[in-house]
Amino acid sequence: MTEETVKPLAGKVALVTGGSRAAGRGIAVELGAAGATVYVTARTTRAQRSEMNRPETIEETAELIDAAGGRGIAVQVDHTEPEQVKALVERIDAEQGALHILVNDIWGQTGEPDWDKSVWESNLEAGLRLFRLGVETHAITSHFALPLLIRTPGGLVVEMTDGTDEFNATNYRVSFFYDVAKGAVSRMAFALAHELKPYDATAILLTPGWLRSEAMLEGFGVTEENWRDATEKIPHFAISESPSYVGRAVAALAADPEVSRYHGKSLSSGELAQVYGFTDLDGSQPDAWRYIVEVESQGKPADTTGYR
Repeated sequence: MTEETVKPLAGKVALVTGGSRAAGRGIAVELGAAGATVYVTARTTRAQRSEMNRPETIEETAELIDAAGGRGIAVQVDHTEPEQVKALVERIDAEQGALHILVNDIWGQTGEPDWDKSVWESNLEAGLRLFRLGVETHAITSHFALPLLIRTPGGLVVEMTDGTDEFNATNYRVSFFYDVAKGAVSRMAFALAHELKPYDATAILLTPGWLRSEAMLEGFGVTEENWRDATEKIPHFAISESPSYVGRAVAALAADPEVSRYHGKSLSSGELAQVYGFTDLDGSQPDAWRYIVEVESQGKPADTTGYR
């Protein structure tokens, strides 16, 4: 078996923003497992936490990338600061001479979200901060990173969101600010697909399903090892997936020589698992968005038969 077969992304350089935890960490690690050199950015390091005040760090993610067989490079970057992002891309260019994969995964929900509150009932300062962290950061990163990415034909840009375009088009997403922020990222993917088309680069919008992030597991009082215990109180949590699952989706896309067929598309981890054959950590293939539409939204009892 050749090295290329074992490590399909050997020689590729990726930038995963917002990679200290959750989907960003899962994606960074799986890209590393496929052989990529992965620059992973966020604000939280072992020496300093972001306003989210979570313990996960970019150094931990880089170590997990190394352990998976790739090369992880942790860089503390506040993507709301253009000069920091500019310096990051200049460093990647100087050290690698290319950027093949960009994953825009920055979010930034802090404190208790104003779920199910109108815009006039919501905390305005917190809502605008969410826009700053979850929307502007994507635009700033694309502005500086894409000139490097398009220098090499075949680049891949993945905009991370919550929910497929089809689902979000007809469903209000729990608050004005959350709904608009996720919609804005979706439109960014659409715009990038238009702008990147002449440069042999592919832009995709991607969503995980019900993600078992570190914060989600902590909130439900479980770990990745015993997460099914939470289904006793939240039965539909049975369709949830680990961050590795969406990570494997991105790795599969990045290794696909025909990935351009998805240019401008809205995709989900569960949908791509059916195409590429990857599984979650437990060997299953959860298809959360189909389940949410066909089971949960219909008020049916939790039953993942046929959905994972």
